[in-house]
Amino acid sequence: MNTLTESPFMMFPGAQGQQSRAETIARAGGLAQALEQGLLPAGVDVTLSEALVLGLLRQGVRKYLAIFGHGCTDLGEVLRVYTEAGVTEVFNFRSEVEMAHAGTALAWAFGETCAVVTSIGPGALQALAGSLAAASNGVGVYHLYGDETTHGEGYNMQQIPKPQQQLYGQLTALMGQSYTLHTPEALREALRRGTQCVHHPVKAGPFYLMLPINTQPQVVHGLQITGLPERLQVARCAVADPAPLAEAAVLLRRHARIVMKVGGGGRAFAPLIRELAERCGAAVVLSPGSTGVLPDGHPQNMHVGGSKGSISGNHAMSQATLLIAIGTRAVCQSDCSGVGYPLVEAVINLNADLADLAHYNRTLALQGDIGAVTAQLLAALDGADDVQVKARQSWLVGCAEQKARWKRFLASRQQLRLHDAVWQREVLTQPSAIKLVCDFAREVDAIKFFDAGDVQANGFQTVEDDRPYDTFTETGASYLGFAPSAVSAAGLAAQPRYAIAFTGDGSFMMNPQALISAVEHGAKAMIVIFDNRRMAAISGLQHAQYGREFRTNDSVAVDYVQMAASVRGVKALSGGDDIVTLQAALRQAHAHDGLSVVHVPVYAGTADEAGLGAYGAWNVGNWCADVQARYQQSTI
Repeated sequence: MNTLTESPFMMFPGAQGQQSRAETIARAGGLAQALEQGLLPAGVDVTLSEALVLGLLRQGVRKYLAIFGHGCTDLGEVLRVYTEAGVTEVFNFRSEVEMAHAGTALAWAFGETCAVVTSIGPGALQALAGSLAAASNGVGVYHLYGDETTHGEGYNMQQIPKPQQQLYGQLTALMGQSYTLHTPEALREALRRGTQCVHHPVKAGPFYLMLPINTQPQVVHGLQITGLPERLQVARCAVADPAPLAEAAVLLRRHARIVMKVGGGGRAFAPLIRELAERCGAAVVLSPGSTGVLPDGHPQNMHVGGSKGSISGNHAMSQATLLIAIGTRAVCQSDCSGVGYPLVEAVINLNADLADLAHYNRTLALQGDIGAVTAQLLAALDGADDVQVKARQSWLVGCAEQKARWKRFLASRQQLRLHDAVWQREVLTQPSAIKLVCDFAREVDAIKFFDAGDVQANGFQTVEDDRPYDTFTETGASYLGFAPSAVSAAGLAAQPRYAIAFTGDGSFMMNPQALISAVEHGAKAMIVIFDNRRMAAISGLQHAQYGREFRTNDSVAVDYVQMAASVRGVKALSGGDDIVTLQAALRQAHAHDGLSVVHVPVYAGTADEAGLGAYGAWNVGNWCADVQARYQQSTI
């Protein structure tokens, strides 16, 4: 064999069978149906690459987001065959970070597990970096990286230049669960571990499958397809011992000032959580990832609480004597670096993850499925006399007064224009512009993706969701560039929903390739760029802590409308400097059958009325000594 046209792959006798198997699966309507109808033999001779595709089909994974490289040409060929037959779908991207975010959004917002494909080297490092968003938010995604060969014949292109085994496997293992397919026969165990990670019922995450270049085309003889692990299915677990439930009921009857902190893990159980809150008279404080668990107008919804927080949310946290923690990780900004509940005497924690369950001292730990345990707790409260009725009513009245105060404050900050030194004219403040876009998203029933930074902080203080899953904000890793990348998922999803990305100018520039991908994949979505020409979240922190800002902006102007318009298929618009102009631009953008971009200049400066304030503590910068001293005095 002397030429590249004489492919060693085509010398494998089973290569011609790939197309036949793919077409058989397509005609049957899927792999499960083909197996049930006996259309595929019990044992097949296939390459490891094809075996992997079949194994992922067993778990319901048929969508691949790919940037093919040197290390995954064999897998790419199998995916070509299966995609042309209509069994799999492959979507190509321009940036591995953007691709990882799109995969995270597809799983997180649309419920579709997918696989991200690239090679080791810069591509895998970027995909790994992007996967931090999935890891931080508990989202399951397969990451398939073509890896160096197992023979050790010398340095492989793009490997880490160090004479040590499986270095990329070691890197990925630090972020989540990782497995190297050192031999084709290892696939069964790899996929078992994969589904246990990607489909984990409590803390899902990215699973990294390393595919050495030389093992991908190796033949698995007599592969038993039905022996490959199916998608993990786990029964819901409840509390087996009635004693802690009874003890929890006693605590709920004894305390008048109860705060319920709901994290992202509680979103799927909104009706039960609402019933429990109403039954025990708890003031409910939300995290950025759980807005909508209680409708915005519900009298017990105190909005977000934490380092940024809100007047009402932080009031409830600071005055409560009993904390009910539901599906929360107690992230530093969520509980003010551990000092957000200074008067709390006891904690009832509902969570299935042991570490999160036992985070606080003096905790009554109710481990299990949040829905099942909440139902048990409601049953434990049946028929019990409430000795704190009047005191609890007084507690909720006081909290309602703080909520009304918060609402008045929001209204005072949401229709403002200020003269900006950079723009040299009056422009909308960021809270005003974000409020307008949030209201528009509600009007058109759009899903909202928030980027990190100042847009995110003002965003979770602004949103007024009445149901869960209307807002996705990447608070776990604060990953800049997530939102514009996420809108591509609206074009990949089987049941799409119009999406609006809320992003700052700096965040948008992290992944401007998202414009191309969103058009390529048919996303009907909008990206709104709130442009303050700086890293406002950090400059604001610098001013708050040290009285000066430093190196958080530049002098280079960018015409984002012209940039976006240069991508064919994008409708690019200026949002103008006032409410009427922005509203008109939003309507025009939404009418476009595809991706639109709206650019909104916003104020950046030290004027108090330009932001929504901060109401809690945070262990950062020159605040550390005070916060840590308070934490050492805390008893929970």
